[in-house]
Amino acid sequence: MEDVLDVYQQPYDPDRPVVCMDECSKQMVKETRTPIEASPGQVERYDTEYERNGTSNIFMAFEPLQGKRQVKVTGRRTKTDWAEFIKELVDVHYPYVKKIVLVMDNLNTHNGSSLYEAFEPEEAKRILDRLEIHHTPKHGSWLNMAEIELSHLSRQCLNRRIPDREFLIKEVAAWGRERNEGSVVTEWRFTTTHARIKLKKLYPVISDKTKSMI
Repeated sequence: MEDVLDVYQQPYDPDRPVVCMDECSKQMVKETRTPIEASPGQVERYDTEYERNGTSNIFMAFEPLQGKRQVKVTGRRTKTDWAEFIKELVDVHYPYVKKIVLVMDNLNTHNGSSLYEAFEPEEAKRILDRLEIHHTPKHGSWLNMAEIELSHLSRQCLNRRIPDREFLIKEVAAWGRERNEGSVVTEWRFTTTHARIKLKKLYPVISDKTKSMI
C-alpha cells in the first residue's frame, strides 16, 4: 500500500507518466420487445423480460495527473487480451516516454509472464522494459484510480441495457472522448502519513520487548 501511495505523491514527469490500469465485465442484454419512448409526462418504458447476449470485457488505462484515459472493449479477459492492451498502451498511446509507471491490481493475468505467453521473448521483454509495475495489495483495489474511473463509467454509461458488443464499443468510446476533452483529473490526497493513522490497526505492533531483542 505504501509503495503505491508513494507513487501517487511523485510530481508529474512527462518521461515517466503514472498510469493506473483496471478492467471490468459487462453483460450484454437485448430487448425482447421494443421499448416505448419517453413522452411529456411519461418516462421511457421497457419490458421486464430480456435476452442475455454474452459478456464483454472493458480495459481501462487512466493517467490521473493529465486526465487522460484509454478504454478498450474485448470479447474476453485472457492473458493475451491483457498483453495486447499493454502493448497498445506502450506503442500507441505512450510511444515516446522512457517508462510507464503502471499501477494495477494482482489479477492473475496482470503479470509480465502474460506478455511472454502472447509474444516472442524479444518482444515481450521490449514491452516489459518500458514498464515500472506497482501492484496494489490484495483486497486493496480501492488504491487503484482506474477503478474509480470504471465506477464513473458504470454509472454514467453502462447503467442500462446494452444489446451487443458493437453498441458497447461506440458508447464507451463516446464516454471516453467526452471525459478526455473535459480533462477530468483525479487529485489523490490520501498519503502514507494518513494511512499510518487511519489504518493503524493493520500495521504490525512492535513491542518494547521485541525492540530490545533487535
